[in-house]
This record gives sequence, C-alpha cells and structure tokens, in this order.
Amino acid sequence: MSRRITRREFARTGFAAGVGIIRARAVGARGYDTSKILNYNENMEYRPLGKTGLLVSAVCLGGHWKRLATVLGSGFSGEGYNKVDFDNVNDPAFIKNRTEVVSRAIEVGINYVDACAGPEILAYAKALKGRRDKMYFGYSWHVRESRFKEYQTAPALLKGLDEGMKEAGLDYIDLWRISLPMTRVQSLSELKRVEEGATEALYRAKKAGKIRIGGVSSHNRTWLAQLIRQYPEQIEVVLFPYTAATKRLPVDSIFDVVQKYKVGVFAIKPFADNSLFVGDSSLDSPYRDQDDRRARLAIRYILSNPAITAPIPGMINRHQVDNAALAVRERRELDLKEKAELEAFGKRMWANLRPQYRWLRDWEYV
Repeated sequence: MSRRITRREFARTGFAAGVGIIRARAVGARGYDTSKILNYNENMEYRPLGKTGLLVSAVCLGGHWKRLATVLGSGFSGEGYNKVDFDNVNDPAFIKNRTEVVSRAIEVGINYVDACAGPEILAYAKALKGRRDKMYFGYSWHVRESRFKEYQTAPALLKGLDEGMKEAGLDYIDLWRISLPMTRVQSLSELKRVEEGATEALYRAKKAGKIRIGGVSSHNRTWLAQLIRQYPEQIEVVLFPYTAATKRLPVDSIFDVVQKYKVGVFAIKPFADNSLFVGDSSLDSPYRDQDDRRARLAIRYILSNPAITAPIPGMINRHQVDNAALAVRERRELDLKEKAELEAFGKRMWANLRPQYRWLRDWEYV
C-alpha cells in the first residue's frame, strides 16, 4: 500500500514537481520527464492542464455513475449526486464497484477523478484510500458552494470546504472547482458577491495549502470567459459541457479566452447524459460494440480540440474504462466516413435528450 501524502509534503513538493513537467514538455512530444507524471503509463497520452504545471491523462474519470443498476441490479438507484447516493456510499457492493473502476483507471494510466457532489466525494475518497499518489482528486461539494445563496461568500465557502474535507477524510484537494449558479443571478450585487466570494475562497484555500489549484464549473460560457479575463490567477481550470456534437465557434469562442490565458479545460457531459448510445450500457447489451464505437469516436473528436485537456466521462465498469483508454490510442483525426457517422449519431443524441438535459442544446456551439 502506498504511503499517505501529508498536507505539509503536498504544499512543499507539489508545485515544484509541476514546474518540472512543463520544462520537460518543452523538449517535445516525446520529451516528458515521465518520472514527474502522476501514475504514468506508456500507453496513455498526457496533456498539460493549462498553466498549472500538471499533466493529466487525455481521458479522465468523471464522478457520476449513471446506469449503474445494469451492474448492481434493478434495485439500485442513484446517479452520483442525488440524496439516495449518500446511502449508496455505505453499500459494500457499491463501494466494491467504485473501487474496481478506480483500480482499472489507475492500471490504464488515468490520473484524475472528478467528484462533483457530496456522495461522489465520499465514494471516491474511499476508493482512493491509501493511493492518493495515483490520481489527482477534483472536488466540488456543490450544495455547499455558490449555487446556493448561503454559500456565496468566501467565509461560507471555506467553512463548507473544511466540513466536506473532514467528512471525507481528505487532507488536501488537488483541484477545487467551485460550482457556480446554474440559473441567472438575480442582481448585479449577487453577481459581484458570487464572483468575489468564489475567487477569494480559492485564493485563501490555496494559500493555506488545502488545495493545489483552483477553478470553477458553469453552464454559462459567457460568464466563464468573463471570469477568466477578470481573475486569471484564481481561475486556473474550468469545466463546461462539450459533447460529441459540440462545435467551436469561428469567432468569440470561449476557447479563444481559454487559450490566451492558458486555462485547463475538462469537458463534462461528453456523451450528453448517455443519449449518444443505443443500448443500456450493460455488458450483455446487443448494442455494446456499437455503443463502444460511438464512445471512442466521441472521445477522439473531443480530443481533436487542442484547447481541451480531457473529457471526463462517468464509467460504471472496467470494460468502459478499457474502451475509453483504447480511444486515446486510436488515430486522433476522424476520416470522412467517421465524421459522417458521428454527425448522424449527434443528431440522434440531441433528439433523445431527457427533458432535464435539453439545456445541453445550448452547448452545440461554444
């Protein structure tokens, strides 16, 4: 079992190691100092996480566990962020599944997991116990963050962070990516409170050695671009939707801002709430091979955008992990036939969105 890293060691060595990675990167595509890459695997590609100094795997592990009933049985419910999922964290069968998925992710060289709700933080903290030196941990306990009015000031956010870290048994966090409000804020005063509260909390948490890097997630790309411009030191990483059918705007794209300020990007919802697929994600589905191909095409397509660090799909079994890793090893650019396939799949994907996810259509052009 790996030795646990203390916060003091983390604060002393983490940034220096990151700088070494960037210097190695300058040598060329094959010039990485692989000893500085967390959980390095020669069959995995690693990309710079913006200006943070870290290299992360070209596909990472998203926090959600949608469709897990196909593995654990029809009695299982939960997707990662619902109230029922707090009970799942105490279910041995569930924790066994999460641990197996994390273990396989580590084996193929994946080195980042994104936990964006309380149950996900608790589950992945358990699954990574004793091996935090294998994966970076992304953290967002969203109900204790800026989406809720009582957590829109720096003191409240930091209090929520301390409570969450204590509950999950975490000494430090690699990426605290604060979840911003999903709907329009009601006034300019609230907008100012949210922005100043989040950025001040990130600054203070980093200064205290509780986090390595800071960022935000949002479903509003205009707001994200504004925040990056206004707070380039605090906003090091952003998370937003980028699906198998998302396209970069030719002008006024958020990627223009991302690249200018060297911000890392994790693409959420790459499979658009699984509406990309035909089958139910079970291992014995008659559509498994077809859906595996769709997943790989989507990952390859997303990675063809150099401004994106990595897509972060949720995965429910070892097979899905292997399929995602295979996509990274396959030819990056899609040929004409594959582009036509993906375009057809994308049209079906938009049509099959669940009502609560139809907002994803707003992210067809970014």
